[in-house]
Amino acid sequence: MFSTTASYGWGWKKDSVEPKESYDNEGKGYVGTLPDVSKNFAGTETKKTKPLYENSKKFNSAEELKPIPRDNPAFVNIILKQDKKSPYLTDLNEILGQLENILSCIDDNYNVQRFNAKVYFLNKTVEYLQEKYNGMPESSFISFQKLLTLNTHAKSVATLRSEAEKYRPYLAYTGAGYLYNDNVINQQLDYLKTEIEDTIVVIKDAK
Repeated sequence: MFSTTASYGWGWKKDSVEPKESYDNEGKGYVGTLPDVSKNFAGTETKKTKPLYENSKKFNSAEELKPIPRDNPAFVNIILKQDKKSPYLTDLNEILGQLENILSCIDDNYNVQRFNAKVYFLNKTVEYLQEKYNGMPESSFISFQKLLTLNTHAKSVATLRSEAEKYRPYLAYTGAGYLYNDNVINQQLDYLKTEIEDTIVVIKDAK
């Protein structure tokens, strides 16, 4: 009683103060007002950025950033290179088939007429290429020079075989007739075969 009376005496009012925080005596947890912490977890705003560089319509200007130059002829023809299937390589591919046909004639021992027909066709093709590439860089290529030499050799062997067919019945195998005997002709065919094989390798390397 004394303590209560004293409290009123000093001006204290017991029920005027309310606790800001308390704990639930029933064990349900914390009871009270929590501080606002949502401002510390505010979502980040998406920022719009401007490209550091912009494409330029002036491709040839040294002061401008170059766009993708795929449409520029200098890029396509020099940097990317043109297709390797140039007209010269296309011509070599055709010659390659003719050389392989002549090689088959030698291996299969075809008759003179068939052999000479293929050599004649080769000669006409080489003459066409000589005229086509006259004065052009291709005319100095190793593959082209090798082809010219082979063509000359093939024509000489074809001539030898034709003359042998014509004159051998009337000539002995001595003197001038020796040139047309089978051993000499077969030897020349072997030389030609080796030269054709070497030329084929050079042409395939060029392709």
